[in-house]
Amino acid sequence: MYRIVCCDLDETLIGYDHCIAQRNVDAIRQATSQGVLFVPATGRGYCTIQKTLEELSLRNCKGQYAISFNGGAITENAGNRLLHLKGLEAQRAELLYERGQAFNVCIHVYTEKTVYVWHLNDDERRYLEGRMEVQEIDSPTLDFLGGEEVVKVLYEYPDYAYLNRVERSLGSLTDELSVSYSSMRYLEFNPKGVEKGAGLAILAQLLGVQLSDTVAIGDNINDLQMIKAAGLGCAVANAVDSLKDACDYVAQADCQAGGVAEVLERFILS
Repeated sequence: MYRIVCCDLDETLIGYDHCIAQRNVDAIRQATSQGVLFVPATGRGYCTIQKTLEELSLRNCKGQYAISFNGGAITENAGNRLLHLKGLEAQRAELLYERGQAFNVCIHVYTEKTVYVWHLNDDERRYLEGRMEVQEIDSPTLDFLGGEEVVKVLYEYPDYAYLNRVERSLGSLTDELSVSYSSMRYLEFNPKGVEKGAGLAILAQLLGVQLSDTVAIGDNINDLQMIKAAGLGCAVANAVDSLKDACDYVAQADCQAGGVAEVLERFILS
């Protein structure tokens, strides 16, 4: 019996219109009423997903959990109780920020509670609207943080080929990092070993759940390790082909039409 369903948010649970299909909401509420843990797994910080938790009737719920920052943080929803946090080494975060300014990219700097954004362009502003609030910055260094820990850094540019070239040009700077891609626009940097699959494994261990009793659902490359780690790996129909190839099941429905619900209906609620 599957006990944990670990699910990506943007373009998996949440559609291109920033909304969750009612079919998904209904299936998730039914699954959690039967004792299944529905765990959002996102590259965003846990403070930015409270509206989504509210829609799913999971906000501030004891015994329900979230994986955020691509596995950098695990929280219990009740009071956002922090169970695990692993951020970037300060010097490496500074180098990522300073090196990124040489490229024509938008840079996100994630601390536990705030997302700072350098070079915020109109396209990215539209994409973020309704997803999360950010604080614009123009500082050439991260000195303004005053020692506050950086959990994740990402570069935004709506061309994967360009982001691939940027990654290669960073050379040895990424040797001690976990590098992933998401939303067809982000190149993401976490500490080495931090990814959603590791986050799922940590949460399962904390709860005494075997990984064989977990389900993972995603759409993009930053979900790949989670898909591989889970007992059942699934993708929504709009997922990238390289993720679909690693899955046990690919839904016929996409993120707009309730692909997550399709997985729940087939493997949990049936």
